[in-house]
Amino acid sequence: MLIGYARTSTEDQEAGLEAQIRDLKAAGVEEENIYFEKLSSVDADRPKLKEAIKFMRKGDTLVVAKLDRLARSVSNYAEIEKELAKKGVALRVLNLGVDTSTPTGRLIHNTLIGIAQFEREMMLERQREGVAKAKREGKYMGRKPTARAKANEVKALAAEGLGAVEIAERLNIGRVSVWRILNGKDEDKMQERVEAWENRA
Repeated sequence: MLIGYARTSTEDQEAGLEAQIRDLKAAGVEEENIYFEKLSSVDADRPKLKEAIKFMRKGDTLVVAKLDRLARSVSNYAEIEKELAKKGVALRVLNLGVDTSTPTGRLIHNTLIGIAQFEREMMLERQREGVAKAKREGKYMGRKPTARAKANEVKALAAEGLGAVEIAERLNIGRVSVWRILNGKDEDKMQERVEAWENRA
């Protein structure tokens, strides 16, 4: 089954939403199987997208007109695709020719994931360089314990059935921090291991 998803940022962009729905229908998505919402791309909570993914079953395909209607960034796209893959659901992005049910589509998808990984590695490298410079200049104060301060919120959301990725996005903290809180890991020891890894030769 083909399930469509469309999103526009504000209610003033009706034409954009209508164009997306038109493209989804042209791709074979039935009107009753199209989920749409009017939310900013920076809004972490997109209920209609979550509803669409929850509804889908193995063998289904999620269809979107454009990548920026689905994800906030390439890394966010990678997370969504990973969630779909766990359910055995394919993803089709019409304007990019991505269709993870086909070899060519998977090639394009893997290229996007490669870009996301490259961006992540470059960011970490710049972060390590910045930390090293700050330490040399005596300005390094370490990270603020934002995740630890949100431990009760993390546990409450987990009790409601939310997954680590969703909790992390909602509270604006890292997934590792969520995992650490839920599994009772010692934060100081974990941070020591992270810093040792970042400062390795």
